[in-house]
Amino acid sequence: MVSILVVEDNDNLRMLMTDRLEMEGYQIFESSNGEEALKVLDNNKVDLLITDIMMPILDGYQLIDILRQAGYNIPVLMVTAKDSFEDKEIGFRLGTDDYMVKPININEMVLRVSALLRRAQIINENILKIGDMVLDYNALTVDTGEEVYELPKKEFYLLYKLLSYPRKIFTRQQLLDDIWGMDTEVDERTVDSHIKKLRKKFGDREEFKIVTIRGLGYKVERYI
Repeated sequence: MVSILVVEDNDNLRMLMTDRLEMEGYQIFESSNGEEALKVLDNNKVDLLITDIMMPILDGYQLIDILRQAGYNIPVLMVTAKDSFEDKEIGFRLGTDDYMVKPININEMVLRVSALLRRAQIINENILKIGDMVLDYNALTVDTGEEVYELPKKEFYLLYKLLSYPRKIFTRQQLLDDIWGMDTEVDERTVDSHIKKLRKKFGDREEFKIVTIRGLGYKVERYI
């Protein structure tokens, strides 16, 4: 099921948005500010974010900036009363994918959400295929064609992340923030330990190789 996080400090509007999206069959998480949203994202798989700008504690601009800096690439729909070009420019430069000005048409919001999900290619199943290998995000499984591995959650997320961005170098800190959460107390050796486990399982695969970037982090070289 596709999951959406709605971040809005207006209780009535948040409830209206949530109810309408649930009618479309989406799983909805709710937050009233950016700080709460980060906690939800740390503990749940979220496919799309809808956020207001003007919120207490941590506003929408700050939330998006933190997520993009941490490597979160989920689609973001910004819903706000700020309607100037300058406000929109800030949002888009920070990493917003779409922008709606309040008061919004709820049905139009649903159409925009659907379009963003299609664009991100996650409207159906989170499947990554590399040669004969199939990674199923929902089941946390890797099917090599010869064997099906049911990986621990963090191992799977780490492998899926690296394979989704071949040749992109990720620092250990980036991987920690994205996979273990920005407030985690584990250190960078945890990443190394999980990489070692993945190499033990998939080190002989012809489809890809996990490469260590000395003093920095890791990347994947894909050969198929």
